[in-house]
Formats: sequence, structure tokens, C-alpha cells
Amino acid sequence: MVISARQPRPKPCKNPDCAESFVPQRLGQAVCSPKCGLAIKDVNQAKARKSLAQVERREIKVRKEALKSRADHLKDAEKALRDYRRTYELSIGSGCMSCGLSQEEIIAAQGWKTGGAFDAGHFLGKGARPELRLVPTNIWLQCKACNSGSYMHARKGYTVSQGFRGGLIARIGLEAVEALEADHEPRKYTVEELKAITVEYRAKTRELKRAAA
Repeated sequence: MVISARQPRPKPCKNPDCAESFVPQRLGQAVCSPKCGLAIKDVNQAKARKSLAQVERREIKVRKEALKSRADHLKDAEKALRDYRRTYELSIGSGCMSCGLSQEEIIAAQGWKTGGAFDAGHFLGKGARPELRLVPTNIWLQCKACNSGSYMHARKGYTVSQGFRGGLIARIGLEAVEALEADHEPRKYTVEELKAITVEYRAKTRELKRAAA
């Protein structure tokens, strides 16, 4: 008995401007004619260049990550945490912890500033209290002016730091504020711990933004 070879089925030409179907004459043939092959040559080259560029960007990112010091990872972790705290506080309608102005008032007065009108500021500064640098309850929403130390919008009769403390007492209570002030526990994070903090808070920030979209 003679078994006949199965004939290839017709398939559409890969040239988007060609509506023809064709029977492939060789393995992997994507177009019906040399003319259509030339027509999509530039498209294929552009895709190849884009793919190569993506690979190069990933490789550069991996190399940069490998060269990071512990200090670099600490900065990444702090930025991720501050971004999350700012995003969270804005999402629940909080105003500036130092001057007490609402988001609407701050935007009206400072909305023109580069990077927006809001920062996430440390209640107890990381210079004097580095052990609290990555403690979420030490980071709260501030307007740009207060975070830079300006007295322009400070609560009447208070410095910016005094206003911050008063606002924090109103928010979380005197006992919690005093506990934070009394916290001198050393915190020595490993590089892996810092990486984990960065990943955790970046993910939390993305989730908040998705929920708000």
C-alpha cells in the first residue's frame, strides 16, 4: 500500500497589505512571494531591533543592580517606603502633618512645584535618628514647604517640627508619639532585607495606584 504525503494547507500571507492565501513550498515560509517578503523586511528588522534593545536594557539593569552598594539599597528601600507612605496618605485624604493644611489648600498654593506639592517626611530626622529611617510610623505626608523647613505655612505659633509633633499627636495619640521618640533600638538591615523592603513597598504602591485608577 502506498501512503501519499500530506499536502501543506494554505495559510495567509504575513504581509498585512496582502489578502492572499498561499500553500507553503518550504518550511517556515511566511509570505506568498518575494515581493511580500521585501514589503515586511523593514517591519521585521524594526521588531528585531526593538527586541535587541529590550535585551540590552535588561542586561544593563542587571549589571547596575550587581554593582549597587549597601548604601544604594538603603536609598532604594527608603524611597520605596516614602513613595508608599505619600501615596497612601494622599489616598485617604490626609493633609500636611506639619501645617495642617488640606490637600486642596496645598495644591492651590504649591501645585506649581516640580515633583508635585507633597512629600513624605520623617517626623524624627534620619540624620539624628537613623534607626527610624525605615519605620513607617515615622514617615508622614508633608507639603513641599514644610518638608524643606519653610515657615511659610507652619501652624500659628509653632515651628515646622513642633507643628509636625502636634499633628502627629492628633493623629495617633500622645502615647504613640512618645513611644516613637523613645525608640532607640538599632536596626542593621542586610542587603537582602533592604531588597525585600524595596520590593514589598513598591508592590504596595502599585496596588494603591491600581485601586485608585
